[in-house]
Amino acid sequence: MDLAFTPEEQKFREDVRNWVHANLPPDISQKVHNALRLSRDDMQRWAKILGKKGWLGWGWPTQFGGPGWNAVQKHLFEEECALAGAPRVVPFGPVMVAPVIMAFGNAEQQKRFLPGIASGEVWWSQGYSEPGSGSDLASVKTRAERQGDKYIVNGQKTWTTLGQYGEWIFCLVRTSTEGKPQTGISFLLIDMKSPGVTVRPIVLLDGEAEVNEVWFDNVEVPAENLIGEENKGWTYAKHLLSHERTNIADVNRAKRELERLKRIAKAEGVYDDTRFRDEIAKLEVDVVALEMMVLRVLSAEKSGKNSLDVAGLLKIRGSEIQQRYSELMMLAAGPYSLPLIHEAMEAGWQGDQALGGLWPGGAAHCAPLASTYFNLRKTTIYGGSNEVQRNIVAQTVLG
Repeated sequence: MDLAFTPEEQKFREDVRNWVHANLPPDISQKVHNALRLSRDDMQRWAKILGKKGWLGWGWPTQFGGPGWNAVQKHLFEEECALAGAPRVVPFGPVMVAPVIMAFGNAEQQKRFLPGIASGEVWWSQGYSEPGSGSDLASVKTRAERQGDKYIVNGQKTWTTLGQYGEWIFCLVRTSTEGKPQTGISFLLIDMKSPGVTVRPIVLLDGEAEVNEVWFDNVEVPAENLIGEENKGWTYAKHLLSHERTNIADVNRAKRELERLKRIAKAEGVYDDTRFRDEIAKLEVDVVALEMMVLRVLSAEKSGKNSLDVAGLLKIRGSEIQQRYSELMMLAAGPYSLPLIHEAMEAGWQGDQALGGLWPGGAAHCAPLASTYFNLRKTTIYGGSNEVQRNIVAQTVLG
């Protein structure tokens, strides 16, 4: 197992770094480095810049217009983007649904949907979870009834991330109640502008409406929007989830936020406190260990070996690290981190004006800390709760 990058890979990293620094808008990177609110325009502006370069589908093979990078090149690209302060690409189009369309869609569907995903022009959402179907995804109840050349869809999806911006949504829908629950699920692409589609925001602890409910009331969907075969959607769903792999650890974001934590600690005068610096050091060791685990997987993939099934481990450690750095930022700023001020997430907000002047001495870097802390409580729950992940690791890795 060789964890060192080759000279060719180092050259690739340098080329990516130079391009990102030359093309990433400074106003966007400033927001990312300071954990400020990103608008739809910010996220899609960066997506279109990547799309114009042909890098929005950075994991795509060349036959579908992608760069054809190997696993290590994809990791280096993601790392350089994160460290430069680029927004994380909204994954539902280029990372999730696109590989399913490539693998199981017909030629007409590939021609129709992939260009809009590759360019960043079309915003996709994910329709998986339902009020009674989270970890037990096979129990989805949203119905799609075939009537001639169309499906009639009724039901509800929930926790739809950034669904308020969505133009298309890929959904797991129930087309049969016979046999095992997994055998009656189909994979359907739905235009969110269709009559009968309603999006309702869910306001979270941090005051943001990052997730949504999506309701389907007699929504007509052309049968040509069915991916693959009817009742085979569970197979396609598992294929989609396999593309999260090392990305779910979010190690590149953790490295960037570790540096932000150090900046805040120095500004707040606690960096020289031995006990506090011990906590930063322990976090940094965990971040490096997480990166080594990611590199082990990449090394195995590059050499053609079967890597350990450590997706669960990556998710557990990555999510815990995200919560720890947000907690340490709160501790570094002390009482100045406590006020949850919704307006503080906007770029240009002035910290000394908080609460009508009742927050004297509060620096601007303290303002988003409470929001980030509250938001990251979700990480050990979503994507399969860490308790469930530990059971999976026990079965698949430990045996």
